[in-house]
Amino acid sequence: MGLTNTQYDEIMREYQRRQNQARRELSAREQEVYGRIPELAELDAQIASAGTACARAMLGGDTEQTAPAQGQPELQKLRARIAGISARKAALLKAAGFPKDYLCMRYQCPDCEDTGYIGREKCHCFRQAEIDLLYTQSNLRDSFRDETFPAFSLDWYSDEEKDPGTGQTAAQMARQALDACRRFVSGFDACAENLFLTGNTGLGKTFLTHCIANELLLQTHSVIYFSAYDLFELLADSSFGRVQPDEAGELERHIFECDLLIIDDLGTEQVNSFVASELFHILNERGLRQKSTMISTNLSLAEIAERYSERVVSRITGSYEMLRLIGDDIRIQKRLRAAG
Repeated sequence: MGLTNTQYDEIMREYQRRQNQARRELSAREQEVYGRIPELAELDAQIASAGTACARAMLGGDTEQTAPAQGQPELQKLRARIAGISARKAALLKAAGFPKDYLCMRYQCPDCEDTGYIGREKCHCFRQAEIDLLYTQSNLRDSFRDETFPAFSLDWYSDEEKDPGTGQTAAQMARQALDACRRFVSGFDACAENLFLTGNTGLGKTFLTHCIANELLLQTHSVIYFSAYDLFELLADSSFGRVQPDEAGELERHIFECDLLIIDDLGTEQVNSFVASELFHILNERGLRQKSTMISTNLSLAEIAERYSERVVSRITGSYEMLRLIGDDIRIQKRLRAAG
């Protein structure tokens, strides 16, 4: 999906603000310099006049190769005049202690001169602005940017503890989950896939959701991250008139239209008929729109069926890749290792 029209317009308004600011700052520097070196104002007027004459000559078909009846080609003479005046300006600025570029526009990005584009291609600064905007709107804090696939360590998962149902070790299951999350990212543009990640507290489920979010945001996909508690609180505020209608509409647009919706820690919210209905509505609507969703939870499928509904479980088992983590709480392991 990338940027919406609203998001694109927001970035372009920032570029316009930068250009206006650069012009205001240049005007202030010009007034300062003209006050100290009055001759510069006249020299700038002469350059402007010669520049206009150059443009007229070019429109009239004159080139540096055109030989008029007498003397040098007109364009060549005009350009020589501009160069001479510019040299005089530089000498006056230097004598007064000003940098030689003091009367030049100063852009935040000299490569595109704060337009966002180099030719018809987006400038590197525009691409970074896209990423920064999407991060801001993703509901992820800046501290989560360090939670990436290379930082996900399998050392915390046991090679001895086994899952009774599959016979796989904790390390094997963690490797499978990591590989599945990487595949999810690499194939994201090909089709709308969904992930369901379950396991006890402290096993790295949230970390993996952040890994996926970071990768996709860097590719300028729109990702919205919510803890289940925050998501259903916001939906309740929206449904029961505790926010303005335009805010409610914006929330719904984000939930249903973003490229990836992450619902973290499903089951930590207070479950009631409203929450169960909204959860099914989100999963069903995003499925119909072919939008990807990722859910992490401490709950088993049986517990989800009991708390929400069988139809929620049916939607998950029918449309989501199921991943599971087992083992000991990594945060406790880290504390014990640090204490030892």
